[in-house]
Amino acid sequence: MGKATGFLEIRRRDRSYAPVEDRLKHYDEFVLALGDEETQQQAARCMDCGIPFCHNGCPVNNIIPEWNDLVYHGNWREALGVLHSTNNFPEFTGRVCPAPCEASCTLNLDDEPVTIKTIECAIVDRGWQEGWIEPQIPTRKTGKRVAVIGSGPAGLACAQQLARAGHQVVLFEKHRRFGGLLRYGIPDFKMATDHIDRRIAQMQAEGVRFRPNSHVGVNVPSKRVRRDYDAIVLACGSEYPRDLEVPGREADGVHFAMDFLTQQNRRVSGEPFVREEILATDKHVVVIGGGDTGADCVGTSNRQGAASVTQLEIMSRPPEREDKLLSWPNWPLKLRTSTSHDEGCERDWSVATKSVSSENGVVTGLNLIRLQSKQDESGQWSMSEIEGSEFTIKADLILLAMGFVHPVHEGLLADLGVDIDNRGNVAATESNYQTSEKNVFACGDTRRGQSLVVWAIREGRQAARAVDEYLMGCSELPR
Repeated sequence: MGKATGFLEIRRRDRSYAPVEDRLKHYDEFVLALGDEETQQQAARCMDCGIPFCHNGCPVNNIIPEWNDLVYHGNWREALGVLHSTNNFPEFTGRVCPAPCEASCTLNLDDEPVTIKTIECAIVDRGWQEGWIEPQIPTRKTGKRVAVIGSGPAGLACAQQLARAGHQVVLFEKHRRFGGLLRYGIPDFKMATDHIDRRIAQMQAEGVRFRPNSHVGVNVPSKRVRRDYDAIVLACGSEYPRDLEVPGREADGVHFAMDFLTQQNRRVSGEPFVREEILATDKHVVVIGGGDTGADCVGTSNRQGAASVTQLEIMSRPPEREDKLLSWPNWPLKLRTSTSHDEGCERDWSVATKSVSSENGVVTGLNLIRLQSKQDESGQWSMSEIEGSEFTIKADLILLAMGFVHPVHEGLLADLGVDIDNRGNVAATESNYQTSEKNVFACGDTRRGQSLVVWAIREGRQAARAVDEYLMGCSELPR
């Protein structure tokens, strides 16, 4: 805990943001951090709640009260050690995690949770600034070789843990740069790619070998990887997007959200792209899908100079505030407004797409209908169309941000012959992350389906321990 009476004396204060008119001019991060003294005051608010529900709310089980107390007392370096004991990349989660830990905070019962995410980010940022974060080079080598396929947060975490255990780790990435959707899917204004580059440099010093432009199952034979390595970890994500199956979908101007976001990230970094250019400049943009990816499309469209941006969601509008007695300490269903929405966006809920309108093969609008939710006698909810509620909106660019269905099965997964579960993901248990092929493991979105960065880090760490146990008979790596 922090100060015994801190939560009574100090009001919650979080990071602020640069003005909208300023941040829309660039793709840089725009969060304004608290000063050290202010951060220590916020850490002092961590109360002696008896049962720290924040531990369970956090997928990597961050030891939150301990590092809050250390920050409050000015022991920043020790706090960094505690933070790194459960999370390889707190600068990632400190920027893009939705902070389920704060939803679980006891003080959230009064809508004043500790600013856990802000304190986490301050700890690791100070660690980099002070030069406290150094490579952890193993003192012994095991002689075992492990191939990690995919360099998103799950692959990076798994590779780093295995390298620190003394294994020879090779990380295969199909793109020319590493980070997976951290680099190509999350806009630079939410997380600069410099944070990824620093970790890659650290991991290289720890012994991880990086292989860019290496698409296993395409230009790198799967059989060769299986032959040359003692274990394989599948951390290749869930990249098969959910499509919009309506008349007119084939019109020019309808794109998957990730194609749009990835292209802009490549544009910012100066990396070439081969697909047709997708730009929102002077266009009426409609984003279909109400999640984080959709919000990222909103922010990117506004920076590109869209004429208007509309975001549609098929589900009902959630309440402004959750019922604490029903939801706490679990993640609540409530209306969430991101910084991208604040930059300019019309939002609409309970809307379904009937068809896409076009002229000469180019999209001109969306034909929509409103939905209503109904609960049957068994308590099950369903949605149905409201007769006569059809309407049309103008659209020059439609971005499909409806999530991902499962990993790509063709190529690598088919070559390895791993079992697929009923949701289309690679079948592997959370106890040992082992697939139907005994030396092949799966973690992150490949195993659990589309999820959060923090879940990917957790799964990468746990999969690393499972691989270490498989290779050595026991493991000292944490779960």
